[in-house]
Amino acid sequence: MRSPHLRQSTRDSATTTFRSPHSSCRACPCLVRPALRNRRRSRRPPSCSPRPQRIRPPFQMETCPSVKNILLLDSEGKRVAVKYYTDDWPQLSAKLAFEKSVFVKTQKASSGAEAEIVMFDGHIVVYKFIQDLHFYVTGGDEENELILASILQGFTDAVDHILRNNVDKRTALENLDLILLCLDEIIDGGIVLESEGSVIAEKVAAHGADGATSIAEQTLVQALTTAREHFAKSLLM
Repeated sequence: MRSPHLRQSTRDSATTTFRSPHSSCRACPCLVRPALRNRRRSRRPPSCSPRPQRIRPPFQMETCPSVKNILLLDSEGKRVAVKYYTDDWPQLSAKLAFEKSVFVKTQKASSGAEAEIVMFDGHIVVYKFIQDLHFYVTGGDEENELILASILQGFTDAVDHILRNNVDKRTALENLDLILLCLDEIIDGGIVLESEGSVIAEKVAAHGADGATSIAEQTLVQALTTAREHFAKSLLM
């Protein structure tokens, strides 16, 4: 039989716990289990270090296609009209040596409507033959061959339009100033300005009209000049 003092003590203790002023407070630390309380204490504050940012590569602009030179040679590899846009060939002798070498490299190729491509001396050379004229466009070894071919096609189309479908060395020399203007309309400092043959020819014709006469008028003037020369020779005979 339990002692009455022990029963009374147990009842008093239960009464004390029941009547505790913290019994109505759920968040009271007295009612939180020690393990949970210790776990909360062991939590570390979140790190204050900044979140690492993703490093983006610098923005790179696509480089414009560039041309190193445009050559127009005759059937013997001699110059008709040439333009250089880089210092890869600083002296005249170096330029002439390149022209001769590229001509020898490509002279055995058959002329056709399509452009041909060859790697030569660390450069991409796109070329095409029309009658006794050899057209060349040279670019770096990383240039797009299709772009170089489109430039060559635009050049040949413009020359064909300027020379009235009479593309040969003699007619080209007679209209050399127009062909040089044609090159200026295609390339400026190695940067491609225009590659459409008809547009190039129209710009050249506009320059010719501003300077003196149009392409048609220049052809008429040349015909009159030839007639005068023949008439003068007939008088001297």
